[in-house]
Amino acid sequence: MTALTRVHGDLTEQHVDAVVNAANSSLLGGGGADGAIHRKGGPGILAECRELRASRYRGGLPAGQAAATGAGRLPARWVIHTVGPVYSRTEDRSRLLASCYRESLRVAAGLGAATVAFPAISTGAYRWPVADAARIAVAAVRAAVAERPFAEVRFVLFDQAAYRAFGEALGETDD
Repeated sequence: MTALTRVHGDLTEQHVDAVVNAANSSLLGGGGADGAIHRKGGPGILAECRELRASRYRGGLPAGQAAATGAGRLPARWVIHTVGPVYSRTEDRSRLLASCYRESLRVAAGLGAATVAFPAISTGAYRWPVADAARIAVAAVRAAVAERPFAEVRFVLFDQAAYRAFGEALGETDD
């Protein structure tokens, strides 16, 4: 059975097999978790991302898909890059957000990863409401690990509001 956990902390400091990067479609770095992963992981991650862009993803990585690189100087073995959807009040994009989690876990399983750490995908610059994003993320991960178990899937939340929202989605209470 897969342990689903949450921590309040820094995604780039997680000692796991794979960290998931909430990337932009260019795969060439950006702000938030994406920028932090590229900065701390070093130039090797960017070089591998450029190779992905030159071969498989010439037009960029589509939202809801995932691709892996090495982790450079991060304490993980791999980085799984996924592009979350931009939130829209007029169009339901929740299936794309759920796909980010499912596809990332599919890629992780293909790599042989037993432990995976996720950020709160799409909740930063892409403005997805954190409580809704947490509900979608936890449901998608629970469904995915029912078919393909891992030792641990960890949600790494940068701020207290996200930590609380993911705790509620996981059915945990903060004392």
